[in-house]
Amino acid sequence: MRVLLRRAITGVVYVGLLLAVVFLNTDAFDFLFMGFGFACLYELNRMNKIKDYPIYLAYLLLWWLYVYFLNSSIAVNILLAITLAVNLFLLYRLLVKESFVFDKTLRFIISLFYIGGGFIFLRKAPYQGEGFVEFIIAGFFIIVWVNDSFAFLVGKYFGKRPLFKSVSPKKTIEGAIGGGLFALLAAYGVSQVSNYSNFDSYLSLEQWFGVGIIVVVFGNLGDLIESKFKRTAHVKDSGAILPGHGGMLDRLDSLIFAAPFVYLFISLCNYVS
Repeated sequence: MRVLLRRAITGVVYVGLLLAVVFLNTDAFDFLFMGFGFACLYELNRMNKIKDYPIYLAYLLLWWLYVYFLNSSIAVNILLAITLAVNLFLLYRLLVKESFVFDKTLRFIISLFYIGGGFIFLRKAPYQGEGFVEFIIAGFFIIVWVNDSFAFLVGKYFGKRPLFKSVSPKKTIEGAIGGGLFALLAAYGVSQVSNYSNFDSYLSLEQWFGVGIIVVVFGNLGDLIESKFKRTAHVKDSGAILPGHGGMLDRLDSLIFAAPFVYLFISLCNYVS
């Protein structure tokens, strides 16, 4: 019970901070997520006992270029293709149960685009039409948080069958199903709040359900991929910055893995509409 209370308090503070920043201004949003990306990159390298200091400069350069300069569709699509390719490569290694031990060059590429690309597309997702659509990123966060929270709660009290025992024996099929159902309810709720408020979400109900499905599928896979990194490194958490939740990467793994797929989905919706 004490662990659940600590997780709940940390989660409320964390969610409140993020939503406040989202609705405050775009500069605060950009700066916060640049910092989150740096922290996640640091945790990934630290738990794997890697001292690739140039990766931090590469991350900052990639962020600076794609946030402030390279906004053409060609440049963004190139980054999207590379980021998706890295994510699918990690997914392949997860599903075929191959090691997550990589040589120096591959490790550099994976770290840069798994973390850097994920955060850049998390930042780009709400920029639609003529400007920044706060409710897209707020809705995305809410759906991910609902999925993660109810997957944990349903799995803790009702879970019996492991989802991927060799990587994360505590995650269960029942938890994944419970989290997914509540995530879709959250997607419906986000759509309805947008319809009956002053917030324009830019997405239809059907599109919000699409985002929900992507979050359920790729969010859970992202969580398993981060668990595989931790199992490879023989650590329980990526860090200890968030009481009851572990490190920043533990909290954001679902978001950053799902973000490029959500961005692709929204872009395709815009293209066909």
